[in-house]
Amino acid sequence: MGIVKLRKNFHQAKWDEPIIFELSTPGERGILVPQVEKEIEEVVGDGLSDLPPHMIRKEPPKLPEISQNRVLRHYLRLSQETLGADINIDIGQGTCTMKYSPKINEVLVRSPKVTELHPLQDESTIQGALEIMYKLDLLLRKLSGFDRFTFQPGGGSQAIFTMASIIYKYHKVHGNDHKDEIITTLLSHPSDAAAPKVKGFKVIDIPPDPETGYPDLEASKEAVSRRTAGLIICNPEDTEIFNPYVKEMTEIVHEVGGLCAYDIANANGIMGIVRPVDLGFDMSFYNLHKTFSSPHGCGGPGVGALGVKKELEPFLPVPVVEYDEKNKRYYLKYDLPHTIGKVREFYGVFPAVVRAYAWMMSLGEEGIKEVARVAILNNNYVMTRILKKVKGASISFPKTKYRVSQVRYTFEKLAEDTGVRVEDIIRRMADFGFHLWTSHHPWIVPEPFTIEPTESYSKDDLDEYIEGLKTAAQEAYENPEIVRNAPHQSTIHKIADLSMLEDPEKWVPTWRVYLRKYGKK
Repeated sequence: MGIVKLRKNFHQAKWDEPIIFELSTPGERGILVPQVEKEIEEVVGDGLSDLPPHMIRKEPPKLPEISQNRVLRHYLRLSQETLGADINIDIGQGTCTMKYSPKINEVLVRSPKVTELHPLQDESTIQGALEIMYKLDLLLRKLSGFDRFTFQPGGGSQAIFTMASIIYKYHKVHGNDHKDEIITTLLSHPSDAAAPKVKGFKVIDIPPDPETGYPDLEASKEAVSRRTAGLIICNPEDTEIFNPYVKEMTEIVHEVGGLCAYDIANANGIMGIVRPVDLGFDMSFYNLHKTFSSPHGCGGPGVGALGVKKELEPFLPVPVVEYDEKNKRYYLKYDLPHTIGKVREFYGVFPAVVRAYAWMMSLGEEGIKEVARVAILNNNYVMTRILKKVKGASISFPKTKYRVSQVRYTFEKLAEDTGVRVEDIIRRMADFGFHLWTSHHPWIVPEPFTIEPTESYSKDDLDEYIEGLKTAAQEAYENPEIVRNAPHQSTIHKIADLSMLEDPEKWVPTWRVYLRKYGKK
């Protein structure tokens, strides 16, 4: 192998940038809205008189008053103070699929034909948008084996809530009031337990086998009863170990009349290879953000595209998009007999639908499979190199060798040997321009870190990232104070006083709260 170059001289931009409210100057404007011409006002009115008095503000909103060029400088400076997939090799956000989004897709969604759409437009004026939604539905049916998709859920957790709502409504319609339990697995995403809990279900967690990490099949069999309403699980789970017993689990749930729901928020290593319908699931979702081109955006704006079998179509949120073959037009269908109602306003986040449609059409069937194959290859290459090169690192459930598209690693040995914790390593990685993620809380794997190298990354990218981990781990053994006091070259340094973060009374989520608590004018 050639020499791997690590950017040890990386230094993140640091501008000491004020809050935009602090930049505000009374009377300064970025745009001057023209006054309505008298001729127009005589015809349509002044725009205010028709509003009910209680809806009219007594005083203008307290917004920043600032010119266009100063707004631009402010947000460009802020953007340079961040780490992200377009700035650095950002493979550390395990379970959340940070990947490159083709910029042609951004051109498409920034077209006025997308940005200027209004959800209350007449259907005759949005035929192109409805066509894209309808055709993406058809593509995802092919990918999953399901019969109908909705794009209303705004992300994975909302899609899980939608699945839990469908399970709830299905049993109500069929008179199964005794079915009040949902089965999930301890290593599935936490929302797979939280969403059905919100719907009032009792949730049963299936623990992993301590040796293999697979869900305990015998525990699954014992958990299933006449009260079982359904199963909601990830596969692979957050460890990214693929469950070989998944078909048996769905079958035993079906035997007692339960429904099976599949959380495929992380489809990067299985799409085109595994169809949820073939594993016995009645419904599942894909995140159009993350996997299908839309940037992650801290949980949104995205779409948890939810697909169902034909018998569950009547329960979907409304509206769904249909095509009228006779009149050659697309339309919104609202009359689903058992609909759970809306889970989000209108039809979901349309730009994410456009990006996903463009991404899938550009790749084609074989291209989508290649995405999954490369993600698996990248992941297992990274795992092999980390286990060989990064001192103090190991993997969870080491007896199960292969992972799909990510790995839950542990720095337990490094912490025992040096006293340096995984949070310290995370901060040190920022000095090299990298982001490293731990795990969901509470930690089940000690001192965890999770890496998901998607198809976006080259071998050189992966080698540089591994070199950063290797260097930080080596420093932990040889000069631990460098790591403990990191970051040294980031926007901010290590925060010594955490009381501000730990005391809700000191939190300032808005400028108004800041003024109230700290009295700054």
